[in-house]
Amino acid sequence: MDTKRNDLTARNFPTAEEDAQAALPASRYAGPESAYRLAFTDIDFLLQDELRPVRMQLELLKPEMVQKRLGIESTIVLFGSARIPAPEVAAQRLAEAQAQGDAQAIRRATMQVQMSRYYDAAREFAALVTTRSRRHETPIYVVTGGGPGIMEAGNRGAHEVGGKSIGLNVVLPHEQAPNDYITPELCFQFHYFGLRKMHFLMRSIALVCFPGGFGTLDEMFEVLTLVQTGKCRRRPILLFGREFWSRLIDFDLLVDTGMINPGDVNLFHYVETAEEAWALLEREYGFDEAVTQTGDLAVDI
Repeated sequence: MDTKRNDLTARNFPTAEEDAQAALPASRYAGPESAYRLAFTDIDFLLQDELRPVRMQLELLKPEMVQKRLGIESTIVLFGSARIPAPEVAAQRLAEAQAQGDAQAIRRATMQVQMSRYYDAAREFAALVTTRSRRHETPIYVVTGGGPGIMEAGNRGAHEVGGKSIGLNVVLPHEQAPNDYITPELCFQFHYFGLRKMHFLMRSIALVCFPGGFGTLDEMFEVLTLVQTGKCRRRPILLFGREFWSRLIDFDLLVDTGMINPGDVNLFHYVETAEEAWALLEREYGFDEAVTQTGDLAVDI
């Protein structure tokens, strides 16, 4: 009887996986010039320029489907430099430079020691997000670009308190390997920068920008532009380290010259510590209330 009932909903066709495993080419058509391979198993075919729209769709779908399957609805994104080392690494580099007596290397290493405090801040903030959102109906997951520096610190902070975190790595001539602290099933690799940046935002309830260079500025200004123009929902954008950001970008000049509206400077907030950043998010979303609706904060774009 059970077999008969199952027949009512049984698949009518074999799965693609079954066909891919079963469809072994005959020996006459096994050579590289053969077109006999199934299209979705033919790497040479999939990598052709004409298949770019298909590849872009796959990069959109894969992280989306994995996160949906794992119940991830709300994230906080950490942007920041790949070049900011952990304090212990910075201290070692300074000691090596001093031992060599290279004045220029000492100057660079001294600056790295100063900047390494942001590594600790990112690590602490990620741990706070992970531990304090566990009681929420929908936990909040930390997302980084998956590389070294500030990105490593974010994934590390979540990992060290037993939490999961996401890494959205991108293929580059350098810095290709993901850091060691990303949850393996949430470690993604991208070819297209644009789709990677879209995934940063799709589930984010806040974005936290630590000091960084061109890449960090690109990510930060894209988010500010999307919010300013109403192309995505407004959400907290936190800039860690007022001294760094105010020296780097003269927002007052942009206002004085009419390049942005005076109210646009309210699109972001400066913070100095992990606790201050979390407190701001608590006020924004009411995390300290008895019942939270964190899951409803995530929104697709």
